[in-house]
Amino acid sequence: MDLTQETFLRVSEHASPDKANKVTYARSYLYRVAHNLAIDHVRAQKRNPIAGAKDIPLDVIPNNSPSPEQIVGGQSELEYVRRALDELPDKTREIFTLVRIEGLTYREAAEQLGISDSSVQKHVARAIAHVMKRMRESRS
Repeated sequence: MDLTQETFLRVSEHASPDKANKVTYARSYLYRVAHNLAIDHVRAQKRNPIAGAKDIPLDVIPNNSPSPEQIVGGQSELEYVRRALDELPDKTREIFTLVRIEGLTYREAAEQLGISDSSVQKHVARAIAHVMKRMRESRS
């Protein structure tokens, strides 16, 4: 049943003359019932977003997975990045790994290694510049 039908069904149930608790302001009541049903509908969609999609044919849903060419290209680029990182000094590679791969903040990496925040920033910047340079070279 759609929301419009549900709204009028609920209003008609409470607006009948034989009810003891008749609705005094039918128009306001109608708006409030419609508003509440709309909110309930949105909440239900958020809880179970797939429930509303059961009638959609699967061939209409776009496939966002990468193509085989994109996968191979991504693996190739990843290999270039690994090689570029291997060319870095050990300390720079370690700092880059802590910050960019393991997700530590500059401060956390600095504390772990016993160096300053600015030193961590310089190592990360140096590593990124080197990797970007190697990536440009690989494309030319």
